[in-house]
Amino acid sequence: MTATCPSDVTIGGAESDDATRLADIWVDLATDQRAHGSNLLPAENRNRVREAMLQHIVTDTVLVARREGTVVGFVTFGRETEYYEQDVHRGVIHNIYVTEGNRGAGIGTALLARAEAALSEMGVDAVALQAMAKNDDARRFYRRHGYHPHRIEFEKPTKSDTLTTGDE
Repeated sequence: MTATCPSDVTIGGAESDDATRLADIWVDLATDQRAHGSNLLPAENRNRVREAMLQHIVTDTVLVARREGTVVGFVTFGRETEYYEQDVHRGVIHNIYVTEGNRGAGIGTALLARAEAALSEMGVDAVALQAMAKNDDARRFYRRHGYHPHRIEFEKPTKSDTLTTGDE
């Protein structure tokens, strides 16, 4: 897909002054994901995320989309760190988000393309990311950009009993 962004939007690195705004936007992202089954508590993790954003800023692993000087989207990424030897060096897109009212204009596509290019420059052979299983819009977005399921994660409450409920 073409990474064409609106002409009034710029994509580039973040500054330390952006960490608070990025944490606020992440809270919006995490809040949205609650509707799709996420267990993350948005407000309770805001300070931790602000610190993580500062780390991403220092390591040049966050890109922001700005419209009229205001951050309207971001993507965080990095090399996968695994303890096991693999036959591929993977990069990971940790988070990608475009604020309400700025979606559908190609900003997410441009952020994703720039993060993929940065990961390629880091020497990765493949890029991985996660989406909530119930988030159909995100899954469609990633499929349009060439992503396919690689691993499936399963979850169940410890109080569940599939033998008596019939759920499988």
